[in-house]
Amino acid sequence: MNLTVIQIFAREQKSIKVKLMLLHLTLLLLAFQGVMAQNIKGKIIDVKTQESIPYATILVNESEQLVSNAEGYFTLSERNSADDIPLTISYLGYLAQKLTVGQLKKLDFTIALSPGIIELSAVTVSNEKPNPYEIMANVKANLVRNYKSDGTPSKDLLFYRRSDYFKPKEIEITVDKSTGFSKQALKKVNTDLKNFSNKFISHPPQEFTDILCNYYTTKTKKDDKFEFTSKLDVLKATKLKNEGSSISSDELQKTAINTMLQHLDSTKYYRIKSGLFGSRDTISLRKDFNRKKDKNKTKGTSNQLTTTKTNLNSFITDNNFLTSEKFNFVNKSDLYDYSFEGTTYTDDNDFAYVLTFKPSKSRAKYIGKLFISETDYAVLRVEYDLDSGEKLHNVNLKFLLGIKASEDTSKGTLMYKKKSDGNGYYLHYAAIEKGNYFYVNRPLKFIELTSAEKDVLALEIKLEGNSSEKTEFLNMSQSTLPVAAIEKIKEDEFKFINIKAYDAKIWKDYNAIEPLQEMKRFKSMN
Repeated sequence: MNLTVIQIFAREQKSIKVKLMLLHLTLLLLAFQGVMAQNIKGKIIDVKTQESIPYATILVNESEQLVSNAEGYFTLSERNSADDIPLTISYLGYLAQKLTVGQLKKLDFTIALSPGIIELSAVTVSNEKPNPYEIMANVKANLVRNYKSDGTPSKDLLFYRRSDYFKPKEIEITVDKSTGFSKQALKKVNTDLKNFSNKFISHPPQEFTDILCNYYTTKTKKDDKFEFTSKLDVLKATKLKNEGSSISSDELQKTAINTMLQHLDSTKYYRIKSGLFGSRDTISLRKDFNRKKDKNKTKGTSNQLTTTKTNLNSFITDNNFLTSEKFNFVNKSDLYDYSFEGTTYTDDNDFAYVLTFKPSKSRAKYIGKLFISETDYAVLRVEYDLDSGEKLHNVNLKFLLGIKASEDTSKGTLMYKKKSDGNGYYLHYAAIEKGNYFYVNRPLKFIELTSAEKDVLALEIKLEGNSSEKTEFLNMSQSTLPVAAIEKIKEDEFKFINIKAYDAKIWKDYNAIEPLQEMKRFKSMN
């Protein structure tokens, strides 16, 4: 049967209405899903002062532990954003608070904790203050029991963030002598070097690295000896930095050298000499030479997985009170003066002694505060910083060699939690900051390798500034595994996702540490 024009038009109109209804319904569903699945961002504050509380622990869905950042904020992943997800907020010295994500929304995403300071008379039989030196003696006596790894095979979900900064105050590079160059060529050299200096001063390099991984550890027996072994499964890794820039001193030196080499004969070989010292390394812009050099360098370089695992192993070891020499305010208490400040609640509704410390001898460098379990004398938390005027690894050869360097920043917060089986403690969270001052004022020469008349480029280099790094470490969950299960884990190489600006969507499927404003504001520049 043939349809009239009117019937065809009516059918088309009906079809369009149906499609529009379906489109509207789809958009509504997508919007609804977006609301339901979006990341939840909360803040933790003190109920009295309304000030933010950094490094509070957030137990999410009874499975993963987050911490609030230095600004008091935390973010939940999409899968942990449903209204019925339970949260437990705890912090030393405050009463723990339990609520759901739905209740968090009703509180305008702000959780106010109440202080839980306990009077000394409420937790001791007598009114005599505990002796801080006796407490520290008990801490030292229990270090092995509390912090030595028992080799139990475990799986840890770790989040690791490192922020690197290079801040030159002054860069002066001047050409003193050059053979085989015209005045115009030398002018171009100096212009390029000036541009190189201005670039690094006006736009100092920054780099932010985030890694989320499963970290497996166990002890295996080999030749009648037990060895510590670890495996790494990287779930996601990102790197945020200016394109083509690097914090690495080796890369910066390479960039500067290549800038100067561009004005030398690209077919020749050169050696660098600085003051009284010469380098045995041969440098050149010849493509065949650098291909061979890069190939040889690659052979002796660890892959990204191995490097990351080594860094994690070192970080955990370096921040263990039992194995690190840095924390002499814990294991060498005779170097410090201690004061008893009182007692406070712990996350487990137990009690902890609060001690402050400061140097009493020249070998002591730090000031800070310790929170020590009244039950087993474990250090649950420490806040430390270099005392005023103190420096580490100070080298001053300014007048002899034109070099001066020192570590003038060393501070951090460490938090330890008891293992699920009750045997010992593990590093739950760490926020560490290190900073170095450097000064270099030295002559530099590029000398051609030849028996004939040599090309020579002589410069004076003056460099002064600071470099620093901030590291955050968070153990979100820990569980035991059979040794056989860990042995079956296969490690795969990974690559960083290079990003030009922080994007919260990258971490929507995972819990992670909420970044600070400086990282959120950073945008890569070409």
